[in-house]
Amino acid sequence: MIWLAGLGGIAGAIMRYSLGRYIMKRVHNDSPYPFPLGTWVINISGSLLLGVLFGLSKAELLSSVWWAVLGTGFYGAYTTFSTFGYETMQLITANKVGKACMYVISSVTLGLIAAWIGIWVVGIFIH
Repeated sequence: MIWLAGLGGIAGAIMRYSLGRYIMKRVHNDSPYPFPLGTWVINISGSLLLGVLFGLSKAELLSSVWWAVLGTGFYGAYTTFSTFGYETMQLITANKVGKACMYVISSVTLGLIAAWIGIWVVGIFIH
C-alpha cells in the first residue's frame, strides 16, 4: 500500500506544481513579493477535497487503500504546509506584514471552512 500512496503523491506534487505556476502566471503582479495566490488556492481546494474524502471514509464509502492513495498520497503532496510557511516568512522579511497576516488568517480560516464544507456535502448526499 505504501507504493500506492507514493504514486498518489507523485500525481499530487505534479498537480500542485503545475497549478501553482499556472495561477501565479495569470496574476501578473509585478511586486517582488506578491500574495501567494497559487499556494492559497491549492491549500484551500485541497482542504475541501480532503474533507470530502474524510466524509466518504467516515461513512465507510472509501476503502483504506483509496484513503492512502488519495488522502495521504495525492492530497498530502498537493497541499503544502512547508511552502505556506516559507511564503509567509518571505512576506514578513520583506516587511509585507499585513499581506502575511492576511495570508495566514485567510488560509487557516478558509481551509478549515472548506474541509467542513467537504464533510458536510458528503453528509447531505449519503443521508
